Amino acid sequence: MLLPWVLIAGAAAYGAGAGALLPRPAYRLSVEPDEAWREACPDGHPYADQGRVRAWLGPATCAERATRAGAHGSGRRAFAVPGALVCAGLAAAVGPRPELAVWLLMVPCGLLLSAVDRRVNRLPDVLTLPLAAGAAALLGLAALLPGAEGSWGRALGGGAVLAGAYFVLFVISPRAVGFGDVKLALALGVALGWYGWDVLFVGAFLGFLVGAVYGVALILTRRAGRGTALAFGPFMVLGALAGVALGGLAA
Repeated sequence: MLLPWVLIAGAAAYGAGAGALLPRPAYRLSVEPDEAWREACPDGHPYADQGRVRAWLGPATCAERATRAGAHGSGRRAFAVPGALVCAGLAAAVGPRPELAVWLLMVPCGLLLSAVDRRVNRLPDVLTLPLAAGAAALLGLAALLPGAEGSWGRALGGGAVLAGAYFVLFVISPRAVGFGDVKLALALGVALGWYGWDVLFVGAFLGFLVGAVYGVALILTRRAGRGTALAFGPFMVLGALAGVALGGLAA
């Protein structure tokens, strides 16, 4: 009985640690499509001076400024807390199956994409495309290991189906669905398709449902109008996380 709790605690610790590294890439990538990634912190100090790894991971601000302003811990907690909760929830739902490692690796990227999309309505290719390729490759490896509860072929099909559906929506209404959403759907479809077509449908539907409820709430509270563009990526990720968790429980 101790193993599940150890697994959950380990997943939570991993999620908190990975989340604490995300404020800097979220800040650097949150720019308009025609702008280059931010190369310096809010104080103007170049990130390149801190080395290749530290240039992309850690707090958005320099350590000195963050310590003075008290933003060092709060910025990291904004990602660390949801990272810990999501990873712990996935571990509890999926258990010690090989595919759990894939879901845990996808969580930081999902959080990062959600943050960037929420800030500038953009899902960068530098994140969406590697996420799709990595999910497909890693699930292919997971399928070879004992204890895996899913289908790699169905996962690939799920990615194609969900991306195709979003592409149709993009063609019909490019203001409502961006092409970045289509690319993100490819990765999320791979994850959802792993557990079954019903899980794919549920995960996609939950994303639309939560997004619609949020949009209606903004309109009713007069914080947005009917023509206001909303970032849909966070709702896609949220729906996919719920779908994967439900698929893991059912499996």
